[in-house]
Amino acid sequence: MDKTSLSPSTDHLEWPFFNESHKAIHAQLHSFATSGAFDHVNHEDTDNSCRKLVRQLGEAGLLAIATGNAGKAEIDSRAVCLARETLAWHDGLADFAFAMQGLGTGAIGLAGSDQLKQDVLPKVTSGEWIAGFALSEDEAGSDVAAMQCAATREGDYYVLNGEKTWISNGGIADVYTLFARTGEAPGTRGISAFVVYATDPGFSITKRIDVIAPHPLATIRFDNCRIPANRLLGNAGEGFKIAMRTLDIFRASVAAASLGFARRALDEALNHAKNRNMFGAKLIDLQLTQAALGDMATDIDAAALLTYRAAWRRDVQRLPTTREAAMAKMQASEMAQQVIDRAVQMFGGRGVARGEVVESLYREIRALRIYEGATEVQKLIIARELMKA
Repeated sequence: MDKTSLSPSTDHLEWPFFNESHKAIHAQLHSFATSGAFDHVNHEDTDNSCRKLVRQLGEAGLLAIATGNAGKAEIDSRAVCLARETLAWHDGLADFAFAMQGLGTGAIGLAGSDQLKQDVLPKVTSGEWIAGFALSEDEAGSDVAAMQCAATREGDYYVLNGEKTWISNGGIADVYTLFARTGEAPGTRGISAFVVYATDPGFSITKRIDVIAPHPLATIRFDNCRIPANRLLGNAGEGFKIAMRTLDIFRASVAAASLGFARRALDEALNHAKNRNMFGAKLIDLQLTQAALGDMATDIDAAALLTYRAAWRRDVQRLPTTREAAMAKMQASEMAQQVIDRAVQMFGGRGVARGEVVESLYREIRALRIYEGATEVQKLIIARELMKA
């Protein structure tokens, strides 16, 4: 996104969800973002820009937030959410670069052996390595039980065969958390999780995928890819549980990224309305404009309360957050789409011009409504959790 003299609001940091350490994290992230770290970001060259962002975030010590300080501490969901909200306000690709280092290694922190944690987490935390999360397939996105990619045990090895697609950081990642069918039981109970390196023989990138938001994505393939059995995460057949535990940690942070995009759209719209001349006055003097801004601000705060409730519930109450995180992700991403759309409308013709901040936000949020479970899937998750009660 373009440089700006605007700054993100910090009013919500006074809510009881946060403590002084969270305020310090926000200040550190904002300082990093305004230090010139994003000056080099070229959204037309997502691969190299993503590599540079990961390296800079690692050198600044900020990736430790996403990895639990390389597995030495439990991941603080509120800190991850604040980080994503702040980075998303400044630059969508920076948010993506940060988030994937956490999502791509979250399962290793949860279920990896001490050796795997030592081999992978410090390199990801420092920004030396880039991580990926390989769950989705052509016929197994939201329906994980339909997974076909297989891992067959052969002595001290597993042999991997099959494809994964829509894999974030596909093509640039050094290490992937892979989920594959091992067949211990039907459906999701026969899926296991593994650590795979991009240098493993039999691993390949078959297609790069370009989407409306500038993110590196790819289809990856395994052709008799042999990996040591000690790269299994947890026990065989526990992959689905590990994937869901990982997503429970990071799904609320997707809502937080949506908040960052929405807050930036509101800030841009407010600034534009104050300066745009229209009908002998300023755009902000029109009651329709004021009503729109009022709705936007209220909707953002409502979604923020859901988001940080989910994170607080996990961090402080130590309670399951499957339902709460799904509510937050659904509400925040849908809210942000509406807020950003209103901002684009307020900008008029400028709002759809390539290179305008609100135009880039529009592309970012449209993708985020699908990533890590589309809105329709979140509704199913919420309903199923209600049915358990």
